[in-house]
Amino acid sequence: MPEPVDHAALRARSEELMAVVAAGGPGRAAAREALALLHRPLVEHCVRRFRGRGEPHEDLVQVGMVALLLAIDRFDPARGLQFTSFAAPTIQGEVRRWFRDRGGVVRVPRRLQELRVRVGTASAALVQELGRSPTTAELASALGCTVAEVVECQESAEAYTATSLDAVAGAPDGPTVRSDLVGCEDGALAAVVLRESVRPLLERLPPREKRILLLRFYAGMTQSQVAAETGLTQMQVSRVLARTLADLRAALDLPPETGPARPGAGLTARGPAEPPRRGARPRAPPRRP
Repeated sequence: MPEPVDHAALRARSEELMAVVAAGGPGRAAAREALALLHRPLVEHCVRRFRGRGEPHEDLVQVGMVALLLAIDRFDPARGLQFTSFAAPTIQGEVRRWFRDRGGVVRVPRRLQELRVRVGTASAALVQELGRSPTTAELASALGCTVAEVVECQESAEAYTATSLDAVAGAPDGPTVRSDLVGCEDGALAAVVLRESVRPLLERLPPREKRILLLRFYAGMTQSQVAAETGLTQMQVSRVLARTLADLRAALDLPPETGPARPGAGLTARGPAEPPRRGARPRAPPRRP
C-alpha cells in the first residue's frame, strides 16, 4: 500500500522552495525545478478530468507541467494564498486552452466549446434536482438556448476522438475491418445522365430502328442474328445501326463513333457524356422514310 502523504511537511517544503524562487539568486532555477517535481501529483490530478478526449495522457501532463511552471513564476506569496489553490485553476485553464487551439480531430467553433462547458454544468445540476438525466429540451430551457443548439453541442463532442479505419467493427457476417465497410464510387453513376438523356430519343425512333438497337445492344445479338430476326440482310442491319447511332450522337452533342459498333458500347464508347445544358431539350433524330 502507498505510504500516507504528510501534507504538513509537503506544504512546509513547498513554502520553503517558493521563498527561494521569490528571492531569486543562483538557487532559483534549482528550487523552481524541485517545486515543479514536488507538485507533479497536482498536475496528474488536474489532467485526469480530461481523459477520454482522444489525446495521450502524457501529452496532457506535459501541458500541465508547463502551466505549473507558469504558476510558479506568477505566484506571489505575499497575498497569503496556498500555492495549490493558485496553481490548480492555472493548470486546468492551460489544458482547456490547449484543447481549444490544438486538440480534437475536427476544429470545433468557439461558441460550441463554450456551450459544451455550460451544458456539462447544467446537466450535473439538473441530475441533482430531477434525480435522473435531463432531456435535451430541459437542458435547452435551463440554458436559454434552442434544442438544436444543444444537439449540435452534444454532437461536437465526438470531434475529440476518431476511430481508425483498421479497427474491427461488428457486422452481420462477423467481425470485419471498418475500411471494408466504406463505400466506393460507382462507375455506373457517370452514365446516369447519358442514359436519362437518351431515353426520350429512343422512344422517338421508328419501330424498325428501335427494335434493331434493342436486339443488338440490349439482347446482345450479333448483326447476323439481328438480320435473321428482322428479315433484313447483315449489310442492311449494319447500315441502320451506323445511321441510328450517328443520329443519336448528334442529338446528344457527342463525338462521332469510330470503328464498328460493339454490344454494350453504344453511346458510351467514347467516355461519359457531359450533362445537357440546363433548360435545353434534347434534339430528336431526323425521321427517315
